[in-house]
This record gives sequence, C-alpha cells and structure tokens, in this order.
Amino acid sequence: MGIRHVWLWVALAAVLGLLTAPASAAEVRLRRTADGVVHVRAADWRGLGLGAGYAQAQDALCTLADAFVTFEGRRSQYFGPQARPAHPSTFGRAPNLELDVFFRAEADDALVQRYRDAQPPALRQMVDGYVAGYNRYLRQAGRLPAARAPACLRQPWVRAISDADLYRRMFAASIAGGYARFIPELAKAAPATTPPPQTGEGGDSGRLAALLSHSIGESAGLGSNMLAFGREASGADGVLLGNPHWYWGGPDRFYQMHLTIPGKIDVAGVAFLGIPVVMLGFNQQVAWSHTVSAARRFGLFELALDPADPTRYLVDGRSEAMQQREIVVPLADGGSVRRMHYRSRYGPLIDLAGRHPAFGWNGQRALALRDINSDNFRIFSNFLAWGQARSLDEFIAIQRRGTATPWVNTAAIGRGDPRVWYADMGAAPNVPDALRSACAGKLAGAFATVDRLTPLLDGSRSACDWQVDTQAAQAGALPASAMPSLLTERYVANMNDSYWLTQPATPLEGYPLVLGGERKPLSPRARHGHRLAAALMQEQSGSPAGLAQRLMRATLEPRNEAALLFKQALLDQACGSADLEQACGVLRRWGDNADPDDRGALLWDAFWSELDAIPAAELYATPFAPAAPLQTPAGIRAGDRRVAQALQRAVAQLTQKGWALDAPLRSQLTVRQGGAALALFGGCHDSGYFTVMCQPGGGYAMDANTHGNSYLQVVYFGKDGVHAHTLLAHGQGETALDGSSSDPAIARYARRDWLRFPFTEQQIMNAPGVTQVLRE
Repeated sequence: MGIRHVWLWVALAAVLGLLTAPASAAEVRLRRTADGVVHVRAADWRGLGLGAGYAQAQDALCTLADAFVTFEGRRSQYFGPQARPAHPSTFGRAPNLELDVFFRAEADDALVQRYRDAQPPALRQMVDGYVAGYNRYLRQAGRLPAARAPACLRQPWVRAISDADLYRRMFAASIAGGYARFIPELAKAAPATTPPPQTGEGGDSGRLAALLSHSIGESAGLGSNMLAFGREASGADGVLLGNPHWYWGGPDRFYQMHLTIPGKIDVAGVAFLGIPVVMLGFNQQVAWSHTVSAARRFGLFELALDPADPTRYLVDGRSEAMQQREIVVPLADGGSVRRMHYRSRYGPLIDLAGRHPAFGWNGQRALALRDINSDNFRIFSNFLAWGQARSLDEFIAIQRRGTATPWVNTAAIGRGDPRVWYADMGAAPNVPDALRSACAGKLAGAFATVDRLTPLLDGSRSACDWQVDTQAAQAGALPASAMPSLLTERYVANMNDSYWLTQPATPLEGYPLVLGGERKPLSPRARHGHRLAAALMQEQSGSPAGLAQRLMRATLEPRNEAALLFKQALLDQACGSADLEQACGVLRRWGDNADPDDRGALLWDAFWSELDAIPAAELYATPFAPAAPLQTPAGIRAGDRRVAQALQRAVAQLTQKGWALDAPLRSQLTVRQGGAALALFGGCHDSGYFTVMCQPGGGYAMDANTHGNSYLQVVYFGKDGVHAHTLLAHGQGETALDGSSSDPAIARYARRDWLRFPFTEQQIMNAPGVTQVLRE
C-alpha cells in the first residue's frame, strides 16, 4: 500500500472502531505488517475468505470493480464499446465490445453453475466469505468523506458482488493460456460465402506468428524465473527461488497475503486480485513457484463446411449444425449490440482471417478452437490443497492426482527433504504426435510453418478429436504419466523455455510436441539462469541459509547475458569507422550490467533490438547444437555489414530522443514515487536480462502498464520451520503507482532489501503493524 492508502485504511478503521486487540476464535483478524502485507486469521473457511475479500477490497477496490464489469460483459455499457481496458492483462486490451461478446458467450450462468458445483465445500465457503468481505468494505467505504474514499467509489459500475462474479473471475484466469489469447478472433467470428484462398495467397504469416508467439498476454517476456536447489547445492534441504515477471497493474497483478485457520491451513504467498486462495507461496512444510509453460493448452480443428449452409459442418460424412446463440451487449443509452455466437462440437468458431486469410471462415472451411482449461474447474481447489500439504511427497501426489495447473510449470521443495521437484503437469490436450500426423487436414502443413506446436486437426473425422484416457482427470487431457517431471537432489530451473532442459544432466525427452518441444535454443535469460545455478552448485554454500543469501543477491544482479555472450564479437564486427567510435567506446566501457548508474545499458538495448532484423541463422558463427545447449549459439559471423548498420541505427535512436550515448540508466529507468523519480534496475527479457523490468512497446518509465519482477520469494526450511524472504516490486495497493504515493514495498525493492517474512503467530504479533478485527 502507498502511504496515502495506509492512512486511508487506518482512518476508516478508526472511524469504525476496528483497531483492537487480537480476535477471539469467532472473529476474523487482519494484521497488517511491513509493506501492507495482510495476515488473515479466522476460525473457519468462510471467515478466511471474508478476510481475504475485505483486505483485497481495501487495497484495490477500483481495480476489482473494473474487473468484475469485464467478466460480466458490461464494459460497453459503462465505458463505451470502442474503448479498451486501461491496463494490460492476460485477456489483453481488445475493444470493450469484443470483450463483452466473449465473456457473455463463454462465462454465462451455465458456466458459473458448473464451476460452482465442481468446487469442494471449503472453497465454496471461501468464495462466499470473500463476497461478504468485499461487500462489507464497499458499504463501509461509502461512509468516508469523498476526499478519502477510493476514487471510483461513487461510479455506477461499482456495485456489490455475488459468488458468480468470483467464479467468472476464476474462469478468466483459467483460460489465460487459451481462449483469452484470441478474444477478438472469437468475438467476431461469422460465416462468409467467399471461396477459400490458397494457403499462401495474400498471407501475412508474420501477423499470425506474432499472435501465437506469446504463451500469455500480448507482450514478450511475461513469465518467470524459477530455480530450486537440492542437497547437492545446499548440503541439506531444498532452497527455492520464485521470480515471476508479471503485470504491475490491472486485475491480474499479484496480491500478497497470509491465510491461517489454526489446525487447518497456514499458507502465505500471492494470488491474482479476485482470487481467495494463495496460488504461489509456502507453508511450514512446502514451498512452490511457477513459470509460464511453453506447452499449448489449446488446439484448432479444421471444419469442412456443408456446401448448402456455412453454419453446418461435416463429421464422418454427416452434416451437423453449429450451435447458434444471440449475444446481447447493453449500451449506456439503453440500446444494445447483437452478435451471433457459433459453437461446434469441438469448441467456439474462430476467424483468423485478420491474421492470415487462409485461416479464416470462408465458404468451404472454418476453424474451431478448443481450450482444455475451459472445462478445468480443479485449478483453485488444487491451490487450496497445496496450501495444506504436509510434505513434498503430498504436494507431488496432489499434482499427479489433479493435473490441475492451467498453463504453468511448477517447482517445489519440502521441509526435511533433500529433493526438489519440477513438473509441467497440468491440463494439456491429449494430442500424441501420431494423432497429429494421422489427422492433419488441408491447412495443417501451412499452419505448421507458422506454429509447429499448436495442433490443427481434421474436424471432419470424429476419430481426430483429442484422445480420451481413463487415467486423465478430464476428457481430452493428457494423464500425469504422459507429462514431464523430475525429482532430483541437484537443481531444477525454468525460465519459460520448454521442460526439456530443466536439469542439463537429465534432459526430459520423448514427450508430445504439444507440450512445448525439445532440443531447441534457450533464451539468453534461460542460459543465464542455468549459468547462475551451476555457479551456486559449485560454490557449495554449506547450508540452505547460506545458499539462500547468495541466491537473493544474484537474483537482483542485473547482468545482461546477451552482452556477456556476444558483445565483444559484435563490437569487433561493428567498430572501425569514425562515426561509431564514440558508441563503441561506450559499449566497451559498459560492464554489461543494468544498475542505475551504469552507462551503456540504454545504448545496448537499442543495439540489441536492431539486431533482431538479422535472422539467427545468419548472425551467429556457431549455430545452436542440441549437444551443447548451454554453449550455443556462439560467436558472430565475420563480414556482416548489417551489424554496424544496426549500431548506427541504435545511435540514431538515442540521438533522436536527445539522450547521450553514455547516459546513466537512472536517467530513464524510473518509477514515480511521491512525485519524484525513483531509479530502478534491470531491463527487458528481449534485451537479454534475467532481472526483468520492462515497459511493453518501449520506454523506461515504469507504471501500472509495466511487466517485470513482481512478487519474489526465496524460501528454505530450518529446524524452526519456514524461512522466507519476499519482495513485492509493484506494491500492494492500487494507488502505489499513481505517481504521488510513496509505497514502502516499491522503495524496498529499489534498494534490494529483502523482507524477512513474519510467518509464525509470534513473529506476526512482534512485527510492527496494525490489527483489525472483523465480526460477523
């Protein structure tokens, strides 16, 4: 929370008489410690949800209210049909009308009921409690003077919520790796009578490739770093780094909380706003983290249309009608927009003609999209079960049994356990490579040249649907036994590349292509992560505590792996002419870091971005070799004039902006706090940084549109229980990034001062803070 928000909360609590002694067994206690972290203690599941909902509303009422409007499909009514959401999220920033059509079609009352019915009693009670807590804060905030109330409080779109709002929110998070990536293409899909173009005719494969290149959201670099070290590195139990590179604003940003029911659950970590359970975190026995997986959680089906009717399609020679449903989107003036939504037996119709005409809905062919997570209602009950896990073995058993995680890899450690666990084990399409080959339709070959991972199967044959395995948790999903995992005493790592090189000594191979592929080049960020892990293995820190301290320092050392690997060779190619003498001198003196006072990082970012125009096969002297994945590609091909031209363009970029070539990073990479610029460190994934701090579309002024280091945790276990150090780079409250607030969590991140997380009841009560009690 920002300082202003802290005092707003304290003022509200004082007005309502809520700053009291610790709660009794029948009450819900909220204890705020350093940086606004909330510790919720309750006697039952409903009370735990009530505390979580109340606290999240205190810190992010306007963000949550806006999100609930989105998931209900009413953005056009309140914000206009052509406007877009203010901040990036997993569902993108499509025009409001397209978002409304999609959510009204896919997150309807029937979906809500199915989601509700699938939840265990404990989670349903938490949802009901969250709703009550959110609504309670909303009522109480209405008693504040306008100057102290949340900015959105009296807007017509801010309303009390029901459990349906939370189940729609859960669904939206579930489909982030599938439907949410294609909302405009789903919302606008409609039949056409035009003949199909040739697969190469008028095609812009680059636009389609760009759509499919990101596993989540609309920007490169969304994901995480994740490292877990076993006994061979620590000398004892495991040590875990969780380092998500995630949204700083909007509904999908992380919220830090600690949830306790004595004797039932005691777990801390983060969740997306609007989610009542910890999604990534730790308890007294286990700790876990996630990265965005390279696996495809969706697939396409090519439909052969009935020549007599473009809303019918052929399956095994028989004509089958699409389901048609009129979607009515209300507008502010009382009018409405009506769209027809089409669905096949495989899933909703999708029109990719705007990306490539060959993959549009025409008179002969159409495509349907299937998202495995649209029917995966196990996700948040899985997180709740992990929060109660009593050992690493129990954690693993929960994951194997449910295969519930939606679009992430997982790493975990356990107390008293020398092993570490990795798995890309969640809901994934059961599309073996043999099925992909046998069921390739007319479009499959052309599509594979754009994206070889996504299966495009022949929908005219029922045998080409995703396979059903009786051991899987849901129809059409892979069973746990068919997905990659590793239990080792060395280390596991993932930086959003595929599962293949989780542990270089034990490559994971032989899995279906839909899971992300194998024997592919690693990103510079991934190579840095493995280099860091290998160095820590060799150091033999002597104890989990020693390893954790070294890991905390190394995680926030903003080294640029691309510069370490290629800068010298690039400068050998580019330098020599008088017009580049100054630029070459700046880059030679630069120490390959992105700390605030480093000079050369800005020029390097521009240089590396310009080098993207050179295909990798033409740039590197030694191409990638699967037998040497951590050493290749290597070197720069001699005699390529394009390298010098790229540096010339980089110099022109900075000159046009009025920046000195040797300007320190602090002159640009900042976040506004208390009306002043606070210098930050790091850079974009695309530029080769392990420590990510990035503004999509360019720019260096970090704000609620930023993605990068968000929640960070380094966790290990001692004889006295869990030891966790955390950071929340973007702060806890929605006003933290408004420019005028001064948020202590952001300041802590900027000075790299890890917070020793108070976990036990004694630690919490001994920590400076404020206690609030909620009574039913």
